[in-house]
Amino acid sequence: MSRISIILPAKNEAAALKDLLPRLTAAQPGAEIIVVDDGSTDDTRAVCAQAGVTCLSSPYSMGNGAAIKRGARAATGEVLVFMDGDGQHDPADIARLLVRLEQGYDMVVGARDWESQAGVGRGVANTVYNWLASKMTGQTVADLTSGFRVVRANRFREFIHLLPNGFSYPTTSTMAFFRSAYGVAYEPIKAAQRVGKSHIKPLKDGVRFLLIIFKIATLYSPLKLFFPVSAVFFLLGCANYAWTFVHEGRLTNGSTLMWSAAVIVFLIGLVSEQITSLTYRPGEHGSASR
Repeated sequence: MSRISIILPAKNEAAALKDLLPRLTAAQPGAEIIVVDDGSTDDTRAVCAQAGVTCLSSPYSMGNGAAIKRGARAATGEVLVFMDGDGQHDPADIARLLVRLEQGYDMVVGARDWESQAGVGRGVANTVYNWLASKMTGQTVADLTSGFRVVRANRFREFIHLLPNGFSYPTTSTMAFFRSAYGVAYEPIKAAQRVGKSHIKPLKDGVRFLLIIFKIATLYSPLKLFFPVSAVFFLLGCANYAWTFVHEGRLTNGSTLMWSAAVIVFLIGLVSEQITSLTYRPGEHGSASR
């Protein structure tokens, strides 16, 4: 197995890290462990120093995705392991994910079951995301938003420029791998209850998760989103024209506007598809770096 780097984004997770870091060291004794301190105000740095692991500290909170990017750039391993720093993920599961990676995959994701979801609302939302992503990619997506995954470093760095600074880096990276025809596998895991309070805010992040649904489509194939919308406008225009022709014997502005909208939406989707194709050109971004 190639050298492994384990990256943990953490914001005020000192309580969880006190238990997690020794377990990580015991489970993967030869691995490089990097904790990315995302502007913590607790004793995260002291806990890392006591455990003898690298801690990259930010002067202020930049977001979970930003921490992932910083860690991926600093890591020296050929294989990157991403885990949450809140104690949900079991270090013993890393070995199983690495075994799957060695079977020829480029990314292996730890897939949570229903009992491991953080509440019914999150479980329902994740089920919707998984279903939509599966429809878009034509592949079975068992857990689109899991933060526990192992990837080949050179592959992952190709898409660092696409990753958001917020919480949706798992969605973005997964869809990017599918789009680029890199092998993705899922390994069932059990996730424990997090230590401490979640940083997710239901109302604010509910809107953000809704936007993720649209991002899933535009990351993979924009036309799969825009074409159905265009078709709906076109059919509505036809239906409105049929109604007004039968009852009034004329073509109304409403039908014309809906047909125009259908053309505009379709053309936007076509342009977006071309932009997406250029975005995933190989060898122009992170793969050129370490």
